[in-house]
Amino acid sequence: MPTYEYECKKCGKTFDVFQSMKDEPLTVCPDKKCKGKVKRLIGTGAGLIFKGSGFYITDYRSEGYKQAAKKDSTSSSTSSTSSSKPKPSKE
Repeated sequence: MPTYEYECKKCGKTFDVFQSMKDEPLTVCPDKKCKGKVKRLIGTGAGLIFKGSGFYITDYRSEGYKQAAKKDSTSSSTSSTSSSKPKPSKE
């Protein structure tokens, strides 16, 4: 649930309210002495926070895919090391 920021038009007080997106915006200042009209301010939002090791496309690959990729990477690394001899230069 998001936190919304409101400002009272009568007393100028700003306050935050933690409420559901489905709830109606507040219209009256929560200060018992004021009871003025309030308006919801436009905020920048909090942004997303991802917790954990990370969310990558490769995190949820099947075991068969992971094994095939592992075999492919080991075969390509052995073939590249055998062909790494320097070519003689033509002068």
